[in-house]
Amino acid sequence: MTAVITLVALPLVLALAVFVWPEGRRILAVTGVAGMTAAVVATGQAVVRTAVLRLPVGGWPPPGIALEVDALSVLLLGLTLLVAGLTTLYALGYWTEPGHSGPSRRERAFWPLWWMLWAGLNTLFVTGDAFNAYVALELIGLSAVALVAVAGDTPALRAALRYLLVSLAGSLAYLTGVALLYGQYGWLDLASLAGALEAGPVPALALAVITAGLLMKTALFPLHFWLPAAHSQAPGPVSAVLSALVVKAGLFLLLRFWFEVFDAWDTGAGTAVLGALGAVAVIWGSFQALAAARLKLLVAYSTVAQLGYLFLAFPLMAGTGNTAILGREAVLYLALSHGLAKGAAFLAAGTCLWSAGTDRLDAIGNVLHRLPVTTTAFAIAGVSLIGLPPTGGFVGKWLLMRAMAETGAWIWLGVIVAGTFLGAGYIFRVLVTVFRVSEPTPTLERHPTRTMEASALLLALAALGMGFVAPVVEPLMRGLTGAGS
Repeated sequence: MTAVITLVALPLVLALAVFVWPEGRRILAVTGVAGMTAAVVATGQAVVRTAVLRLPVGGWPPPGIALEVDALSVLLLGLTLLVAGLTTLYALGYWTEPGHSGPSRRERAFWPLWWMLWAGLNTLFVTGDAFNAYVALELIGLSAVALVAVAGDTPALRAALRYLLVSLAGSLAYLTGVALLYGQYGWLDLASLAGALEAGPVPALALAVITAGLLMKTALFPLHFWLPAAHSQAPGPVSAVLSALVVKAGLFLLLRFWFEVFDAWDTGAGTAVLGALGAVAVIWGSFQALAAARLKLLVAYSTVAQLGYLFLAFPLMAGTGNTAILGREAVLYLALSHGLAKGAAFLAAGTCLWSAGTDRLDAIGNVLHRLPVTTTAFAIAGVSLIGLPPTGGFVGKWLLMRAMAETGAWIWLGVIVAGTFLGAGYIFRVLVTVFRVSEPTPTLERHPTRTMEASALLLALAALGMGFVAPVVEPLMRGLTGAGS
């Protein structure tokens, strides 16, 4: 139980500590990542022993308000640790300015917000009630918006303002739905709500409003309009975490509500709509990525497309038997591999922009040619995003296609095939520029540290490694998803 409390309390303490002692940011960063690693490992071991950890807080009588951790929580806590941990090390080099030993003004603003964002993510993944989830969503949203604005230029401020308005609207919608459920049943605890729900217009309306709010935060088409600007204009380490982790916050709660709280309901029509929106997102986001003029904007539109694959699985998860199990396995594999690959891709793109002062695709070949480690990281991450073997992205798509084949969903299979070809188009659009460099190759404005390049490469290799460990991990995934079917 101490480990669960540490997951929430440690990043909050670090946010305060780095605000008071900004010169100690490096010591605090290394200490924080190490402490978070120990807490996630201890929490995972406890969940293996007991299946579900439940920690009452605030002195409320059972079921009351509680922290609750299950296998899904541990998977997302692990993803957060890996992506945010490596990105923390990346950020130590990213904010370094030649000739300055102390933190810059932007770096002073960055670190407290960074730890607050990590605290919000951890809190969301261990909460057991709907209102604490709202508090975590607000902490995540406000921290993320402020981190986008840390870039300081006019485009970033505009993107942050749009992100803020959408985030607040999504939170308001979510809170309205929670209020409807509380007024009807008097429960905020998710497990208690699942047992108390009865068919009727109020819970149906609550689910619709909650879903609308969370879709704004997840940026599913057509509510994605804020994402490309926010993710592409944010500082490099911020872009990586926004795309790899923050959009997963809304997805996490959608999975909780649709397939745990409302699991006994017939949600076939609703999941079909979500699946259709996911299909449009795959195609629309891919075409926009193909047309993008900047590398970070291309990767941002790729996020819109990749999120679509996750929602293609929703109609399958609402089914029964092996189809539902395969659909849930696919969502887990796709979410984890997307987080790792997209984190790597954005760190690589951020390194290019940081090193050369530009990420325009018509000049990116010269930059990539001078950064072989960064180019390798982007290439491996891109292969996973396309869904080519032996990456985790391939395993996720393969599970998704198996489930669709079982149900005869040939149209959705066509969407996956089309999305795969389009994904190959925009990834190789970047990689072919390496072979079209001008002579002599221009020098870089500054050279990334080894830690910056290694962070991106390690995330990319982790996305690749998910494919190799699939034979070992798949039985565990099947046990997890089968238990909830």
